[in-house]
Amino acid sequence: MTSLPCFLFLAIGMISPSFAAEQTWVGKISDSDCGAKHMTDAEHQSEMSDAACTMACIEKGAKYVFANEGKVLNISNQDFAALPEHAGHKVKLTGELTDGSIRVSKIEMPKEK
Repeated sequence: MTSLPCFLFLAIGMISPSFAAEQTWVGKISDSDCGAKHMTDAEHQSEMSDAACTMACIEKGAKYVFANEGKVLNISNQDFAALPEHAGHKVKLTGELTDGSIRVSKIEMPKEK
């Protein structure tokens, strides 16, 4: 009879979904065409800010991405409301990283030092 509670605990643990823990990173909101580096002269035939380049690429069908320490991570929730506002900006991003994609829960401007 004492093994039954232990069995129930293991069975419940196997049934419940596993959740990725939220993490916070500092990096840039960019687009899937440019990734970590905007080459506006070559891409748009004019000098543009990173924000303007990101939005121009998004309008052409690119997706938002997060560039951090040379890595580019996909953003799974493209409809997150703060993405357009922070396009091309250095941000402090909070979310869950699963299979190389971030599900964003919060974006804020990092505090200046």
